[in-house]
Amino acid sequence: MASAKTQPARGMRDFLPADVRKREYVIGVIKSVYERYGFEPLETPAVENIETLMGKYGEEGNQLIFKILKRGEHEKTGEADLALRYDLTVPLARVVAQYQNELPKFFKRYQIQPVWRADRPARGRFREFYQCDVDVLGSKSMVVEAELIAAASDALVALGFNDFTIRVNHRQVLTGMLDQAGVPRDKHNDAVIALDKMDKAGPEGVAKELSERGIVDESAVKLMRFFEGLAGVQKALDLVDLKEASDGRLAYNADVLGRLVEFIGAHEIGASGVDDLRQILQFAKASGADQRIKLDPTLARGLAYYTGAIIEINVKDLAGSLGGGGRYDNLVGMFLGRDVPACGFSLGLERIIVVMSEREMFPAALVSSPADVMVTIWNEDSIGESIVLASELRSRGFRVDVYPEADKMGKQFKYASSRDIPFVAIIGDDERARGEVAIKNMRSGEQRSVSRNNVSELIDGVDLRARVADMRQVGEADDSIKPGA
Repeated sequence: MASAKTQPARGMRDFLPADVRKREYVIGVIKSVYERYGFEPLETPAVENIETLMGKYGEEGNQLIFKILKRGEHEKTGEADLALRYDLTVPLARVVAQYQNELPKFFKRYQIQPVWRADRPARGRFREFYQCDVDVLGSKSMVVEAELIAAASDALVALGFNDFTIRVNHRQVLTGMLDQAGVPRDKHNDAVIALDKMDKAGPEGVAKELSERGIVDESAVKLMRFFEGLAGVQKALDLVDLKEASDGRLAYNADVLGRLVEFIGAHEIGASGVDDLRQILQFAKASGADQRIKLDPTLARGLAYYTGAIIEINVKDLAGSLGGGGRYDNLVGMFLGRDVPACGFSLGLERIIVVMSEREMFPAALVSSPADVMVTIWNEDSIGESIVLASELRSRGFRVDVYPEADKMGKQFKYASSRDIPFVAIIGDDERARGEVAIKNMRSGEQRSVSRNNVSELIDGVDLRARVADMRQVGEADDSIKPGA
């Protein structure tokens, strides 16, 4: 058992090689999808001036900011002037204000970096974790929301997810609903917090919390009657065969829009929000992403800076979400002095990795193995020859490890097997005398030899990594990649 001296700080983690490979695989897939949508990379410092962060996340968020005490002669004051970044959105707003004349009219950026929160550590909750953000600044068009939804959807599909739902709501719709139900403006935040728990606590739990927060009488009754009607429609949708689910969801969304129009009526702000939702569905239909969208008038999300559409991605039978975001048209204005339209989405990298690990979704050969081939060392005299072979294979694009010592072949094979390396190359006395190299398939145990001069040509025409991945997935060796085949 590790001693307290060797454990990382509470809520922090060490990432061993297998963990890092998983993380890099997920990040690589997400980056490639986002770049296909025209998003550019951005990185910002881990440390921000404390005034940059304070007051942007609400009272609860302020308490979770990791503050950095003043240093040197000012240390005794106990005051903080810097802080670790809490998210990637506020630093983005600062960057846009700082470099407004150097950035394009429509700034599309993705950013994948760690953030820090002084939260109470728990299962799946850490004080240091990665966020994976994608944002568009400069446009009020709902094309932005539709593109963000499509990009996040494509990224999850590329990672192997197929059972997720994209929940969408709108802050202005919430305002219109609460106003029309008769909830006083000073109670809106309380009502939103209660409604956001609908998927976890159910109608009874929400009704109880509304009452506890002082939202009673006719206003609470009106709200609950509306949501109980939606719950009935949702139950019917849940019974639909999976093949018909997409059509059922489209019908459900149309029904929700109709109910919202009826409930909100002529409320100007609320009606504008409903129109935005209608446009998002319309534009998302062009990319096919609308079939994964579910309008959810209870969705609120906690951050105070959202001004329009709010989005969350959920996977069936998984508590919590795989990501979320929304429109925040006023945030950049806190730094710039004028508002800049903005909308963004953040995939939950940590949770995605956990779920993919539990479901064994990672391609085994690329994630579990550090190399495609391990070159053995027969004896001290052959070290140079082994290094030359390894260099040739690396020049062909393969990941190659060299066993660092002249050791018994059995031990070298055992080491390769323990590290899940699929192929081992051997240049023994017999192979050297014949000008050959032997390659052992660690999955099948089969070993074949090929002319030393033809090793590079043999491997040059084979996408070894892809074939190994296929081999691992089907659980059997592919003879076509063995020497002499």
